[in-house]
Amino acid sequence: MIPMRSLLPLVFSGMVLVASAPLAQTDPSLLTAVVAKDGGGGFTTIQAAMAKIGMGSPERPATIYVRRGVYRELVYAQREKRYVRLIGEDPESTILVSGLHASMTGLDGQKIGTFRTPTFTLDADDFTVENMTISNDAGPVGQALAIAVSGDRVTFRNCRFLGHQDTVFLDRGRHYFERCTIEGTTDFLFGGATAWFEDCDIHALASSSMTATSTPPEAAFGFVFNACRVSVAEGEHSLLGRPWRDHAATLFMRCELGAGIRAEGWHNWDKPWTEATSRFLEYRNSGPGAKRSGRVSWARELTPNEANLITPARVLRGCDGWNPTLAGPVRFDPPTVER
Repeated sequence: MIPMRSLLPLVFSGMVLVASAPLAQTDPSLLTAVVAKDGGGGFTTIQAAMAKIGMGSPERPATIYVRRGVYRELVYAQREKRYVRLIGEDPESTILVSGLHASMTGLDGQKIGTFRTPTFTLDADDFTVENMTISNDAGPVGQALAIAVSGDRVTFRNCRFLGHQDTVFLDRGRHYFERCTIEGTTDFLFGGATAWFEDCDIHALASSSMTATSTPPEAAFGFVFNACRVSVAEGEHSLLGRPWRDHAATLFMRCELGAGIRAEGWHNWDKPWTEATSRFLEYRNSGPGAKRSGRVSWARELTPNEANLITPARVLRGCDGWNPTLAGPVRFDPPTVER
């Protein structure tokens, strides 16, 4: 994992030097921060505000308001940033972006690899992100993450996640996505977390696989897509998913599956034994990509009784009864900051 410090990309003679810089001292009393590119907030970068903001509480979460602008930087929310909300002014014009990719060369002369490329690395529990675009604009050059999440009880509403290969990495924990847009090329939703996607737009830019889950065998659920719109760029053909690890679990239910979804739907990633262990499921999907006649035999359709038991409250409850659907969106209402 990335250590508890910010990572600053420096380019020199064609190499990317991922250098560390110490975080600013956290101010426990600071529970509201405003970020603005024009200097009209207390901070001009998201990372500076993240470093300074204190830990909130269930009753009084800390909030970072981000005004419209393009913020080209890397952001790290370490585990101490619990009960923090990152709230953008609107997702179309509040953009966090960087362009690291796995083939770049680091200071040690080695490739930096997949897991040092995220624009936003989120290790904190009880974190909320709303009304933001989080992007990796390295292009189709290999692994290039927009976000990596290892916290628990993390909520995303009205966000856009843009990239190509490996756009969204959900490493572990439980996550809830509502009214989000996620796009990429290869395995652009991947990881071992349990995640619920409600009313989201999932868009494949190229012919590959959309999901690559690595669900632990003891986990009852992996990625669940409910009432989502799943599309593929014109002329491309994409799988719904393939198993990164042997017990991969992915479910598309009540989704609109557009043209370009391959008839077989799923692939064993050339690991035939995973056909007996993977949990690839569908339920009452619609659209031209939802036809069951060509599906692989080892991916099945749920029964109505099974599907009725699958709700966000049940999938995400864990040992603490977490139910993110009980909380509503956060109003963008930053305080006035004197210049």
